[in-house]
Amino acid sequence: MRISFLLLLCYFNIWNVYAQTIQSNSYGTKGYIKSDGTIQSQSYSTVGYIKENGTIQNKSYSTIGYIKDDGTIQDRSYTTVGYVKKDGTVQSRSYSTIGFIKDDGRVLNKSYGTIGYAKGVPKEWAAVVFFFFKFD
Repeated sequence: MRISFLLLLCYFNIWNVYAQTIQSNSYGTKGYIKSDGTIQSQSYSTVGYIKENGTIQNKSYSTIGYIKDDGTIQDRSYTTVGYVKKDGTVQSRSYSTIGFIKDDGRVLNKSYGTIGYAKGVPKEWAAVVFFFFKFD
């Protein structure tokens, strides 16, 4: 019994190292982003991917967007949909502020209301999930 418990505990600790939880403003789990960029629903089914080169894909591996090195977020047609600045400010394509990704993982709307949490996730990845693309 003890060995089973210890194995289970090790499994969950390993899982936490490789996947960051995406949470709602009330700390409810919305999903996960694994360190390899795999985006999962709250039931662990894969809903999308963020590739190392910045390509954003849906669960069928169809490209739906891109993250550029300068923080520009583009749709599949390379049209800019927004920006993520180094300080975590998230802007629309017309440069109006639509939210913020804080260093502690809090995700805020433009009125500074907390809309979720993405601790340990790159700011661009959090912005993709919370502001720019819908994954089901």
